[in-house]
Amino acid sequence: MEVIERKENPLLDRVEIRFMWNHENSPTPSLGEMVAAATKTEPGANKDLVFVKEVSTRYGRPQTSGLALIYGSSESAALEPEYVRVRHGAESESKTPATVESAPAIIVEKSDKGESEEGGE
Repeated sequence: MEVIERKENPLLDRVEIRFMWNHENSPTPSLGEMVAAATKTEPGANKDLVFVKEVSTRYGRPQTSGLALIYGSSESAALEPEYVRVRHGAESESKTPATVESAPAIIVEKSDKGESEEGGE
């Protein structure tokens, strides 16, 4: 994994790393492999606070690029959307699944009358 750009973002308490990964004669790296490689590039980084985003592999080329966000604390990592944290295996804030309240049932009664009544004047 080659680091293309490293940017510190003190306001969000994170380091942003743009990377390029050449993987000739091997498959595209998995998310876990990319997280592990990004953790190794930043000294003192915690694997649970590393999120890889914007991953792109060009068709026919053994080259993958992406963005790794390395947070300094779990409070600042809470800025990431829930689906990203779930994808990376982080604990969700709500440990119980959301419940959906059921709507009241609508009862439709059939009438004994025929579908069309003949009548007229």
